[in-house]
Amino acid sequence: MSRLTSPTGVRVNRRPRFVAIDSKTIRDTTISYRALGLLGYILDQKEGWQVRSDQLSKGEGREGRGAVRTALRELAERGYYRLERRRLRTGKCVMGTAVSEYPVEQWIKDHEIFSTVSDPAVPVVEQEDGSFLVEYPDGTFGSDGFESDPFDNEEPPADPEPEPEPEDSGEEDEDTAEEPPAEPEKPPVRPRRTRRTSAQKAADDEQKAAEKKQKDEKKAALDAAVEAVAKWWWEDAEKHLGKYVGKTNGYLAMRGMVKKALEAGYTQRQCADALRHARKHLPSAQQWQTALGVATNHIVPSQPTGRIPYSDKATWGAQNDAPPSTPGDAPTPAADDSDDATFGVIARS
Repeated sequence: MSRLTSPTGVRVNRRPRFVAIDSKTIRDTTISYRALGLLGYILDQKEGWQVRSDQLSKGEGREGRGAVRTALRELAERGYYRLERRRLRTGKCVMGTAVSEYPVEQWIKDHEIFSTVSDPAVPVVEQEDGSFLVEYPDGTFGSDGFESDPFDNEEPPADPEPEPEPEDSGEEDEDTAEEPPAEPEKPPVRPRRTRRTSAQKAADDEQKAAEKKQKDEKKAALDAAVEAVAKWWWEDAEKHLGKYVGKTNGYLAMRGMVKKALEAGYTQRQCADALRHARKHLPSAQQWQTALGVATNHIVPSQPTGRIPYSDKATWGAQNDAPPSTPGDAPTPAADDSDDATFGVIARS
């Protein structure tokens, strides 16, 4: 078994003490060459090393973060790798990873179980001897799939040759009684948890379903609001500014800017007023922040006598402060827009 030198470091399921991958693993046709190469690189790291996709993607000739994550998911499905949520004996919970130089059937089964829940990390509990047990959703515990370290069973080195006993002087030693052998230590008691009743399981499942439904509804509402603002502006801008000329993903980029603003707490009306003020199909980041500041009365519009200097704090507010909303969500009139076009999105109350 791999010794855990760091609570968040990688645990390596390795037979020998050097990087030597089983020939069956090298010839495993169920994983890609990308995943195989990444597995070899991780196995070559020292104990306590942390697997991070952003670090693995750095360096000349490396693939991007998305490719690294795809390879890690592939290794997890085939039993070579997994993400762990570890509960240590101290009571502290940390995240870590485990990697094996050969496919572990138990890891494949655990992946099928935990990949279907909201938190795909496999929960493991540290035991008194430093090993880990997997904690399943029904409260039971099982093996984490690690083999025992073969070097733990090696014969200890032989004792040195005993010194020759002194010649018998004819006198008996004062204390010749042998001490009784020490009692063997009792094995550590593994933690046990009371199994949940069917009613408790049903209640937990119902709560999870309600939370998921609420999350999905919130996401759907946000997506609908973003699409409404983006679609309105694209049509309004084409009507008053002409057809868009620029990057092919201009609409998606503008839509992403609107989404971030709505997530930050700005209303649909404020986003619409900001786009009207910016007068660009796709404003730059600077123009978008300035326009939001004007729409929320944080920044005074530029005057012919001089431009008001931009202030990020004035636009977005101090850290952790939510942006104020315009009273009644009344639209801010554009300085140079003479028509009376109506924004066709209901402002959020």
